[in-house]
Amino acid sequence: MSDYTNFEVGQKFPLPIATQADGAMFQVDANGAMFILQLSRTDVIAREAFRTGKMEFAFYEQDGLLFLLYQIDGIFKEGWGDAPLSLHTLKPELLPTEKSLQDKTLHLYLVDTTLQILLAQRDIELNSKCQAIIQKHAAAQKKKPFSDEGFRKKVQSIWQKMTPAMMRQKASAVQSVPLAIPKAPSQIAQTNAASSKKLH
Repeated sequence: MSDYTNFEVGQKFPLPIATQADGAMFQVDANGAMFILQLSRTDVIAREAFRTGKMEFAFYEQDGLLFLLYQIDGIFKEGWGDAPLSLHTLKPELLPTEKSLQDKTLHLYLVDTTLQILLAQRDIELNSKCQAIIQKHAAAQKKKPFSDEGFRKKVQSIWQKMTPAMMRQKASAVQSVPLAIPKAPSQIAQTNAASSKKLH
C-alpha cells in the first residue's frame, strides 16, 4: 500500500470511485490489489461481518478478462457477486507497478455509497496462485489496455451467458478467508500472563 494514501475508518474514502452505486469493484493499481464494496445501507452487524467474518474469493478468467468473485457471510445471505478487473480507467500515475504487484495483500474496503465514507477495512494475504493470476492479467492489460466500449461489450457478453455461481464453478483459483474472532480483554490478559511466566 502506498505511503501517501491515508485510509481511515469514518473518513472520506481517499481514492476516486468511478461508479458510485451499490456493488463491488476490483482494482489493481499503484496502491496494490483492492476489493471495494459499496453499500448504501449497512448496520453494525454488516460492518463487523466485513471486518472479521468468514469470506471466500475466487478468480474467473475468460476472453482476456479477470473477474473477482466474492461471498461474504453476514452481508449477503446467499450466492456470489462478481467484479471485473480493468486498468483502462486508471490515470497513468496510478497504474500498478512491479512493486505493487509483488504484494500478496488484498485490501478490502467497505464504503458508504452515498457519503463515500470508509466504514470498515481488512487486509488478507492471497495465496500464490491468486497472486499469479492478478499479475498475469495486470501485465496483459498494461501492455494492451481495453477501450471503454470494448471492455463494456466483453463484460456484458460474459454476463449474458454466465452467472457468478457458474463462474465460481470454473474458477482458476480460490482464496478462503476464515472467521477472525478478536480476543476478549480477559483472553488478552491471560495470554500476557502466560507470556510473562515463560520469561521468568
